[in-house]
Amino acid sequence: MNLPERLARIEMLVCDVDGVLTDGRIVYTDRGDEIKAFHVRDGSGLKLWTSLGKHAGIITGRRSAIVERRAEELGIHAVVQGAADKKAALVQMLAQLGLKREEVCVVGDDIVDLPMLRVAGLAVAVADACLEAKEDADYVTQAPGGGGAVREVIELILRAQGSWQAIVARYRE
Repeated sequence: MNLPERLARIEMLVCDVDGVLTDGRIVYTDRGDEIKAFHVRDGSGLKLWTSLGKHAGIITGRRSAIVERRAEELGIHAVVQGAADKKAALVQMLAQLGLKREEVCVVGDDIVDLPMLRVAGLAVAVADACLEAKEDADYVTQAPGGGGAVREVIELILRAQGSWQAIVARYRE
């Protein structure tokens, strides 16, 4: 199946956090608080995505209150933190939502994401992903993780599905 055909089927976007929704850096304060930076355009893209009735999810190997807060802020309800087996987490998430693997796009950056990238109908690696993630990807973003890569993917999918121009037109009125 070619890329346009894959893009046309996508109903869910699942992202890793560190290295995808963030640039992968984790900053700790002297009190032990964790700080992560998220790109605003990724967030606005995810809000647009879910406003169209599409599903969004997060699967991450770490646990963080910041991720919980960001997911809540963006209206992302399918969240798995501390996932030792990301493939199993993805399969379970799809089953709970009644979606097929062909309907999910997964965005990852590292070797721990390979199992879920290989299950996805559309596998995406961010520009600064490890070589193996790029090799397994159907698409590699121009933007790095934490730098608008998720927004790039959302635009790519919505353009292929014919929805993007209507969204832009609303803002140009």
